[in-house]
Parts: sequence; C-alpha cells; structure tokens
Amino acid sequence: MLGSFSNIFKIGDLRRKVIFTLLMLVVFRIGTHVPVPNINVSLLQGNESNFLGLLDTFSGGALLKFSIFAMGIMPYITSSIIMQLLSMDVVPKFTQWSKEGEAGRRKISQVTRYGAIVLGFIQSLGMTYGFNRMMNGLVTDTSISSFLLIALTLTAGTAFLLWLGEQITEKGIGNGISIIIMAGIVANIPSGVKVVYDMQFGAPNANMFFGIINILLILVAVIALIVGIIYMQQGIRKIPVQYAKKVVGRKMFGGQSSHIPLKINSAGVIPVIFAVSLVMFPSTIASFWLSSGEEGVANWIYTNFQINSPLGMTLYALMIIGFTYFYTFVQMNPAQMAENMKKNGGYIPGIRPGKNTEEYITRTLYRLTFTGAIFLTAISLLPFVFGKIFGLPDSIYIGGTSLLIMIGVVLDTMKQIESQLIQRHYQGFIK
Repeated sequence: MLGSFSNIFKIGDLRRKVIFTLLMLVVFRIGTHVPVPNINVSLLQGNESNFLGLLDTFSGGALLKFSIFAMGIMPYITSSIIMQLLSMDVVPKFTQWSKEGEAGRRKISQVTRYGAIVLGFIQSLGMTYGFNRMMNGLVTDTSISSFLLIALTLTAGTAFLLWLGEQITEKGIGNGISIIIMAGIVANIPSGVKVVYDMQFGAPNANMFFGIINILLILVAVIALIVGIIYMQQGIRKIPVQYAKKVVGRKMFGGQSSHIPLKINSAGVIPVIFAVSLVMFPSTIASFWLSSGEEGVANWIYTNFQINSPLGMTLYALMIIGFTYFYTFVQMNPAQMAENMKKNGGYIPGIRPGKNTEEYITRTLYRLTFTGAIFLTAISLLPFVFGKIFGLPDSIYIGGTSLLIMIGVVLDTMKQIESQLIQRHYQGFIK
C-alpha cells in the first residue's frame, strides 16, 4: 500500500493532479472562515439544534460561522434532483437531452448549474430571514439592501464552490463535488472526537475505566461499519452475456463472452442525502416560527420531524428505501440495456433477447436493490442506536451517513488513481 502511494508521486501528471486537488481543498477550507457582512456570528455559535448541526456537517463548519460557503453545494444537489425528475418524460426537451449521450449530459449539467444559482439565491434569502427570525439580532442591519447583499454573497459562495468542484474534476483527481462534500465532513471529525472525549473523560464525575471501555466499543463499532460499507459498496452481481458471431467479408467478429456488472448498491449515497434533506426540511422551516413554551403547529412539526424522533426516523428509513429504488432504475435502465444488447448481437444464456431479457434484468435489479436499500437504511440508522446506547450528542448521529459518503468518495478516487497507475505500468492499490 505504501509503495502504491509513493508511485503516485513518481508520475508527473498524476502528482500534479493530486497536488492541485489538495490546493483547491485548502482554498475551500479558507473560504469557510470568510464571514458574510452584517452578521452577528456569536449568536450561531451557541445554537446546537439538530438541523443546524446536520447542515453544518455538510458545509464543513461554514454554516455556524455563517461564512461565504454557509450553503455549501446543497442548492446544486436540489437542482440535480429536480433535473433528474424533469428528465423522466416530464419535460420532453430534457428527456431528449438525456438520450443524446455526452452532448446531452453537458446541456443538462449547464441547466443544473443555472438552476443551482437561482435556487441558491432564493435559499439564501429564506435562510437569512428565517435565521434572523429564530435568533433575533443575527442580522445587524435589517434593511432590504443588507438582506440582498447577504443573499448575493452566499449565492456567490455557492457558485464559487461549483466552479471549484469543476476545476477539481477537470484538472485534479476524482469527482470535485463529491470531494468537496467529503472535505466538509472530514473537517468536522476533530470537533466530533473532542465532543466524545469530553463526554467520556471531561465530566467531573467521569469514570476512567468505563470511559475507556466506551471509547473502545465506539472504535470497534466504527471499524465494523467501515468494513461493512466497503464490502457492500464493492459487491456486484455479474450477469453473463454471450455475443453471437458475425461474418463480414472474410472476417469473423464477435463470439466472445462478457458480463454485466450490477452493483448491490448502484445508487451510492445519493438516496441518503436526498432523504436527509427532505426529512429535515419541515423542521427547518418550522423552526423559523417556533414559540417558546407554547403548543402550536410549528412546535409539533419541529419536534416530530427531527431525524432522531420516531416519526422522523420512520420517514427517513422509508425515503432511503424509496430513493434507492428510484435512483437505481434512473441509472440502470433495464429496457435500454436489453435494447443495446439486442442491437449488438448479445444475449444472456437461457434468456430470449428483447422483452424477456428486460424482465430478467429488472427482476435481478429489484432483488439487488432490496439488499442495497436495507443496507443503506441500516447503516444510516445504526448511529442513532449507538448514540442512544452511549449517550452521544445529536451532532454525532449523522456518523453513518458521513461514513457512507467518505468511503464512497475514497473508493471512487482510489479507482481513478488505480487506473492511471496501471496505465503507466505501476502497481495499484489492489494486488
């Protein structure tokens, strides 16, 4: 493994990509400390509500500093969800672009970026107004021009992050947007470790022996989660495909065997991110109208739609399962796979080409996706169970989702580095 890492820096082009990516992440971390004008940040520092802690996790600590990157790339994620839904025979033009290959994907990406900027501006206005209502005095100047300045600053920060992600994808290594999300999560690990340490050893009546036992149990649980995530993320089902022989002139083509690799979890961590965003949305909106010590609709919504409440957790699990099926079949279209296979003279042994092949792939995908959905749900909910057992704070509850994102991004990045090492006749990470 160490030899493989040293090989990265022996290749000039790969070394430049890795260094460029690291420098862009340094720029990202600097931006999380650049404050937005007319904001009293000290009011946010003492706020430990669930939804703020969750959003702060994905922004790398930028939200509780109300920096220029406070919104992170959440507007882009929202825009991507909307575009995917509209591309499913809702808007004919978008559907047409989705079938045009690389050129169509570029057009969809461009519209997604424009949509992210529009959504970012709307979200920044709502977030600033809502937070100021929830924490009176957060905005030091409440004039319209001040709110517009704050919204434009936050939107510019999101736009810059999108540009930064594209630069990493183009000139660095890995998927830029995913790496920025991972960098935000990694940046919060030290504070999470400190919170756990203070809970186990910092209290006046803390028991050293039981504190050590709890820490060891937490470490074992985290390692088990990591191993389970890697095992499931790498798991695939290979469907054999045989190609018929073709004779063109005096030459014979085809006749080779291949396979279709269907992953157990084709959707990755996208369903979890979607589910988190939707479950937390009602409580986020309701928090702007909370009335302390009173019973009301806003208070009920805020209490019951927390991600660690029984109702919120149930909705969270159901949404993960639903989004896993949705996103898997958006990415892996059985009808299109069967049609392409038929055009190229391929068939699955024992299965007729065409409709039968489509039904076979669909059945297989349903079974694999069920396993993947249960896996994602279990990984996402286990931290809540461990949090209750060990008395961990709410900010630690998102650990399962964070691990999913980090491991997914690391595995994808390692695969890219692996392929480039092998192309240059160097040994990769996998022996």
